[in-house]
Amino acid sequence: MSVKSSISLTDQQDAFARSLVESGRYSSMSSVLQQGLELLRQKMEVETVETAALRELVQQRLKGPMISTTEMESRVEAMIERKRRAVRVDS
Repeated sequence: MSVKSSISLTDQQDAFARSLVESGRYSSMSSVLQQGLELLRQKMEVETVETAALRELVQQRLKGPMISTTEMESRVEAMIERKRRAVRVDS
């Protein structure tokens, strides 16, 4: 089902959309806008899933064992040193 809608575009947006139609990439301005909205919908769905996954990861980390700041700094320094040795970078 299609719904008619009136929208406003900036001059730049209008010129870009029209160039896509004129070049034959899209059959109409409606097709350009429909594709743009579909891409935006997909992007928002991905962001929602990623945000939920990150929240879950944070919750798992908060429930897991904690280490002290000193221990974390020591681990980070050791990791940096391993990376330096792996690529033979002078300290």
